Amino acid sequence: MSGMVEGKVMFSEIEKNLRNKLEEFRPCGGINDRKTWENMDKDWREKTIRLGEQYLGYEYPTVSAALYMDFSITGNRDPYQTVVFARRCAFNALVLAECAENKGRFLKDIVNGIFAICEESGWQLPAHNNYFRDDRQYPLPDTSRPVVDIFACETAAVLAVAYFLLKEPLKELCPFITKRIKTELKQRIFDPFLTVHFWWMGDGQEHVNNWTVWCIQNILLCTFLTGQEQELKQRIVRKACESLDYFMAEYGEDGCCEEGAQYYRHSVLCLFQVIEILNETSQGAFEKLYNQNKIKNMAEYICCVHAHNKYYVNFNDCAAIAGRAGIREYLCGKKIKSKELTDFAAGEFQAGLKESPQALLLSKEHSLYYRLLNGLYAEEIKKYQWAEIPKKADVCYPSTGLFLFRDSNRCLAVKAGNNGESHNHNDVGSFILYQNGQPMFIDIGVETYTEKTFSKKRYEIWTMQSAYHNLPSINGMMQCDGKDYRAENVVWETGTEKSRVSMDISKAYPKEAGITCYQRTIEMLREDKITITDTFEVEPEKVVLSMMTHEKPQLCRESKEVDFLEIAIGTVGRMKVSGAALKEIEEIFLSDNKLKAVWGKAVYRILLQATDHKVRMEQFNRMTQ
Repeated sequence: MSGMVEGKVMFSEIEKNLRNKLEEFRPCGGINDRKTWENMDKDWREKTIRLGEQYLGYEYPTVSAALYMDFSITGNRDPYQTVVFARRCAFNALVLAECAENKGRFLKDIVNGIFAICEESGWQLPAHNNYFRDDRQYPLPDTSRPVVDIFACETAAVLAVAYFLLKEPLKELCPFITKRIKTELKQRIFDPFLTVHFWWMGDGQEHVNNWTVWCIQNILLCTFLTGQEQELKQRIVRKACESLDYFMAEYGEDGCCEEGAQYYRHSVLCLFQVIEILNETSQGAFEKLYNQNKIKNMAEYICCVHAHNKYYVNFNDCAAIAGRAGIREYLCGKKIKSKELTDFAAGEFQAGLKESPQALLLSKEHSLYYRLLNGLYAEEIKKYQWAEIPKKADVCYPSTGLFLFRDSNRCLAVKAGNNGESHNHNDVGSFILYQNGQPMFIDIGVETYTEKTFSKKRYEIWTMQSAYHNLPSINGMMQCDGKDYRAENVVWETGTEKSRVSMDISKAYPKEAGITCYQRTIEMLREDKITITDTFEVEPEKVVLSMMTHEKPQLCRESKEVDFLEIAIGTVGRMKVSGAALKEIEEIFLSDNKLKAVWGKAVYRILLQATDHKVRMEQFNRMTQ
């Protein structure tokens, strides 16, 4: 892996040529800039003050050592995270309410919040409390050796934004308040960032992911919102740019985010904000990055993987309901001059407002900066006249092996690639299908994260296993994890009438499965049918195909004479199968809240027993054929 891409202007190259002093970052005026605050969206200001009033006299919940240790005992992330996330949400609401109103009513509770957060022994989550990637977590933080993880950086940015917005009234109240913030940022963030290597920083060899830009975004906010010295700014920018180059090297020119739509918001949108900060503080030196095709492709990815309404294509740890787009996508679209992205984001934001008032205030958001952006741009995006985005017929991402085909009422996504991706599931060759905007064949996503999720036991979790994706099990064996387990001979073609992708997925299975060739071909004949054809060189009785659905499947008809059966998937559509018999329709009851929020109480798995060396599945554009 190389930190630089030949022929491209990357971050380190720009940083080396900086000649001017780095300036401060000013996303808006502080509390004393009353014109800024009084010109914000009236509805946002009024609701922000009302929300802040709910936290007057707020008792910040205790963060005890026992609570921190609970994760190391139970593996459950929720008890600790529920408490600290509640602290941040309350604090964010109070800060913005004080800025909106400017009467001093919320200052006492804000100061309580500053000291409550500063007195936490560690800002890193218990699930991230280690110094080497994938090491076992320590049960308690070492206060002399801070861990710089995504949450420590985000917590630091919360304090930095509060400092930026409220430094005058806080200093007037007591100068030690802002001094305490700056001291904590130095000890917990700046010093370890500059002197310790954490895996997410990259080294040209180790794989990095969304952590890189998520952390750097917040470190830069801390650096440029709190009046740091010039030498420190330069050292931080230099090191940040090296890591940003490693992050960019992970992406293909097509811009595909292998981690999915949810992680796009913690990766590509963070990258956009990083460029914004660097550009403003360097007098426009980083502006040229917005013109790079790779960055434009990365930004528009979210439009491409949007299936319909609230649904997204969701391989790996992404959820099918990945959340509405909003202000950050909108601002990114404006900067790269993408009307498609700005239209998409504005339409999504406006739809989100109709669904939930929370979309305006982001009241459950831990990032104070993101909530501030909503206030700054809510009026603009609410008034934006967006155009309906025409559906893309095909989007192909060869860098990750993701292929999307569409017609007037279907969205089909096919996954090739390998089983060594970030947030990977063992899903080489799987597919997702939406019919009339509704999920027909699904990728279930991932349960609430636990200690097991990012451990050596990850693939003991059923949602990670190929048997719970739209894939075969061969000789009783599922796919294996790792980059060596992959699709081969991937061939695709697209056209106005027909698109198809074909691959051999036999290398995704262990040698013990005894499969030398398993060819899967998926074809969309627009406005007619989708065909999945599997041919394989192993005894048919050793092949069992799984098909995951949201709605309950039902056998409609079966003909043993001509070897076919037809299965209805609720009211969404039907599937005709030849070369296989129905073995079982399994109802899988869901107990995990994250999965239930997307799919309800249950999902279903169709098990098909192959009866021939060729299994053919057809889905028609009508309920009957």
